[in-house]
Amino acid sequence: MLSTSDLRKGTKLMIDGEPHVIAQFDFSKPGKGQALYKCKLRNMITGALFDRTYRSGESFEPAALHESDMQYLYQDESGYVFMDQKTYEQTTLPEEALGDQKYFLVDNMEVKILMFGERGIGITLPNFVNLRVTQSEPWVKGDTAAGNNKPATVESGYTLQVPSFVEEGTLIQIDTRTGEYVTRVKE
Repeated sequence: MLSTSDLRKGTKLMIDGEPHVIAQFDFSKPGKGQALYKCKLRNMITGALFDRTYRSGESFEPAALHESDMQYLYQDESGYVFMDQKTYEQTTLPEEALGDQKYFLVDNMEVKILMFGERGIGITLPNFVNLRVTQSEPWVKGDTAAGNNKPATVESGYTLQVPSFVEEGTLIQIDTRTGEYVTRVKE
């Protein structure tokens, strides 16, 4: 069991039978009375956000979650399909569970799936992914009004800012945690 002193940003706990994560956390101790733990909680299944305030001395059940190593296979109308590397069982995640992470999935990529029982509720991507630029405005010599960066779209449909020397067809490395350009990849 978790107590109120264990609550922090990122703590995962069960509320009404569903896993929740603390998205924001604030501790306050009024002059008199018990300490207050103000939490903004995110339902890990539905994504809904809500506020709750707890008093010191309350206890919570930790979320029963585990990660499983899986391989991304493909996307179809039911969602994104992953395969367990040990049991070869397939798990399908809806687009809502992935958010912007869907733009960084590459066929046969190994990811970690966050499981709640037998249900996948989220993924952890590798920190970096290589994607090819499919659309980018050509750089015109002397064009300094736009600065050193320009927008570019990669093969997954994701748009980001890249340095002016990056052209269509260039393979670039993207940090999946921030969604930002890292470097050109030599082929």
